Amino acid sequence: MDTIVYNINQIRQQIKNAACLSGRDESGIKLVAVTKTVDYDAARECYEAGVEDLGENRVQELNRKIPHIPQAKWHLIGRLQTNKVKDIVGKVVLIHSMDSWHLAEEINKRYQQAGLYAPVLLQVNVSGEQQKAGVNPNEVESFLDSVGELKALRIKGLMTIAPEVENSEETRPVFRELYELKRSAANKKFKNVEMDFLSMGMSQDYEIAVQEGSNIVRIGSAIFRHNN
Repeated sequence: MDTIVYNINQIRQQIKNAACLSGRDESGIKLVAVTKTVDYDAARECYEAGVEDLGENRVQELNRKIPHIPQAKWHLIGRLQTNKVKDIVGKVVLIHSMDSWHLAEEINKRYQQAGLYAPVLLQVNVSGEQQKAGVNPNEVESFLDSVGELKALRIKGLMTIAPEVENSEETRPVFRELYELKRSAANKKFKNVEMDFLSMGMSQDYEIAVQEGSNIVRIGSAIFRHNN
């Protein structure tokens, strides 16, 4: 069996096991394959192995790969600069990394000009690490309350990046806090906000994330190892 296919099967089984531990059905958990370190052929092989959702960190690389696998559902998962927003309008199914009001305004403006709605996740800096982007957890609900004035935005949930730690178990409190933020926000019923998705968990910690309520995991190295 090809390495990529084998890795995907292993990951899906681990997602199933983690979902079972939290009393959930794995069918509601989306696997996004992060293709930032691999070529077109590896990305296409991943898609043909049944992973329809592909994610890129950089707008330039996203736009390079889309023509090679146009049928995939593309996600932008990396930091988005305001001057790059115009280059992704209508090309992605979800922007995971809306991390400031300034960026929210630019996304709204560009999508409004195109007559489209912008599907986005609000990135939250739960761990409080200075080098990480994201809204402060204490500001999430006030941010969501203000989003109603940005007519083209459709916030679909929250995203976070856990700290890099030796023991993945240490990420659990971070994921648990984001889950609680999502649950609280969902109860408030903010305009243009639907708390459908919780994007958290990467190659090193996705099992913990799923146990804590994630329904989108972003996995690169665990899929493509030995294929880079």
